[in-house]
Amino acid sequence: MQADGEGYSKSRRTHRVFSLSLKLFNAMPDGFELLYEDGPCLAVVKPGGLLTQAPPGIDSLEVRVRQFLHQREEPEGKIYLGLPHRLDRPASGVLIMARNVRATRKICDQFLDRTVDKRYWALVEGHVEPAHGTWRDTIRKIPDVAGAEIVAPDSPGGKSAVLHYRVLFNHENSSLLEIRLETGRTHQIRVQTASRGHAIWGDEQYGSERLFGPQTAEPRDRWIALHARSIAWQHPKSRSRVSVEARPGVHWQKLGIT
Repeated sequence: MQADGEGYSKSRRTHRVFSLSLKLFNAMPDGFELLYEDGPCLAVVKPGGLLTQAPPGIDSLEVRVRQFLHQREEPEGKIYLGLPHRLDRPASGVLIMARNVRATRKICDQFLDRTVDKRYWALVEGHVEPAHGTWRDTIRKIPDVAGAEIVAPDSPGGKSAVLHYRVLFNHENSSLLEIRLETGRTHQIRVQTASRGHAIWGDEQYGSERLFGPQTAEPRDRWIALHARSIAWQHPKSRSRVSVEARPGVHWQKLGIT
């Protein structure tokens, strides 16, 4: 009887392992790309035209990642998913997410301390000169509007905005920039490039005359040529430095940018 019991127990364990393996095989990210997963940390790629986070009932990257995790793990309760930072809706690229409160707080602290290294690619109108440099402005979020503007340094609500750029290459009447943000203001890259006559491709809100990505019926679902190319941070558990890169998507590749 004991031997039969052991065999039955082993059979149940084998069935559970097989069922878990089948769930992992069937659970595939839908509508986003999973680049990195280790302990409480995830790094995912957000497509353009998608909100990072949204009210209930509206599609977002957060919703898609939660659905993937539920499908893969089938938990009894809710899944915690922390978002230490966000990307503008029309932009694409890599984002960090965290699976518990402690990890979220530790990553948020790194953003506050400016120890997270974020690099962006931006395809802008016109040739940017010089080939590398630093742009310093004062940016104000426009009240009751999803936008921002350059203002005088002493303007109410104005905040310092600093970015560093280098030109990766020039093509026809455009430049591909690699940008490192020192600050993180509302629409910072979009406002600072446009204010210098170098609007990002597809960014009609800030004066772009060039099309980029799918021309959807709903303008809010459209892309702009701004891509969060890479991000580096300290893993909240192992304390090791993690660096993740996200290749540009198909709309970039059609322009020969990979």
